[in-house]
Amino acid sequence: MRDNGIEPTIIEYLKDIPTGDILKDLAAKLGKHPNEFVRKGEADFKENNLQETLDNDRALIAAMTHFPKIIERPIVVKGDKAVIGRPPENVLELM
Repeated sequence: MRDNGIEPTIIEYLKDIPTGDILKDLAAKLGKHPNEFVRKGEADFKENNLQETLDNDRALIAAMTHFPKIIERPIVVKGDKAVIGRPPENVLELM
């Protein structure tokens, strides 16, 4: 982004944990269900048996607020659109 003259606002999600409402908003901006932007390989996901929450958006969002490391990252937001920044080329869709 900086290479394209854009200075991002970085949210440190482990210090400023997103609320359920923020995660719902991100899901809408991403056009994805929460189970599509959760890190299923993350230790917190596995150790807390969160596989069982994948079909329940409300329970999964609650888990994401409790265990923020399971949130896929980075998520880049511009206006009413968002993309997951992996691969980095996804971010070009927003510019």
